[in-house]
Amino acid sequence: MVPTYNERTRIVELIHAVFDTFRAASLDGELVIVDDNSPDGTGAAADACVPAYGGRLIVRHRAGKLGLGTAVMHGFLAGHAPIVGVMDADFSHPPSLIPRLHRVLLDSGVDAVVGSRYIPGGEARNWPVGRLLLSKLACVLARPLTPVRDATSGCFLVRRSAIDGVAIAAGGFKICLELLVRGRVASVAEVPYVFTDRTAGTSKMTVREAANYLTQLRQLYWVRLTGPRQRVRYVRCGTEPEPAPEGPPELR
Repeated sequence: MVPTYNERTRIVELIHAVFDTFRAASLDGELVIVDDNSPDGTGAAADACVPAYGGRLIVRHRAGKLGLGTAVMHGFLAGHAPIVGVMDADFSHPPSLIPRLHRVLLDSGVDAVVGSRYIPGGEARNWPVGRLLLSKLACVLARPLTPVRDATSGCFLVRRSAIDGVAIAAGGFKICLELLVRGRVASVAEVPYVFTDRTAGTSKMTVREAANYLTQLRQLYWVRLTGPRQRVRYVRCGTEPEPAPEGPPELR
C-alpha cells in the first residue's frame, strides 16, 4: 500500500510503475492508495487510474491528515492479499524492489522482510549529512528492540497473519518498527536497496515527527520490558538475495 498526502506530481507514474513491475515479475498483486484528503488532488488523480486496473487498484480517502501509521493500517484492512507491504509515493523506494522483497520472504520463510539502507549493498543518496546522521541515530536507538539495522525503513513486506488484530499506538512515520515490536513477527529478513531522496514534492519529516519518534521508542521499550520475551530469527541478505544460513540464526 502507498499512503499519500500531496503527491499528485508522481502518483499516476507510480501506479503505472508498480503494475508494470507486477506484470514483469508475474505477481498477482494489488495496490492500495490511502489519501489523507490531499489539497493538491492526489486522491482524484489516483481515482482516475482505477478503471485501468479494476479491482487490483483500491483508492481510499480519509477526512484529513491523520498520520502515516494509521493510513498504513487502513490500507492493510482495505486489501485482501496474505502478504502486505508499504512503500512511499515519491519513488524513494524503487518499485523494482517489490519482487525481490517478495522472493526473499517466500524463500526464507520469514514473517517480514525489510528494505534496508544500512546493511552492505544498501545506500541513502541525495540526503544532507545531518539528515543521514539523524536517520542512523534513530536506527541505533531502536537496536535493543529488534535485530533489524534499518528499523525506521518505510519499505517492507509482512505476512498478514503476523499483524492481524495488532493495535498500534504511533500515528507517525515509524510504522515498520511499531509492527516489528507489537506484531507477532518471529522472524525477519533484511534486504539492501538504494534509497534516493525525493526529487519532487516536499519531505514529510518535521521536528514534531522526530519528537513523536522518541515518544514511540519509550512506548515500545515498555512493551518489550513488560511483554513476553521474544526471540526473533534474523536473516541478512547480501547485495544479491541469499538463502537463510544453515547454521544457528542470530537470535535477539
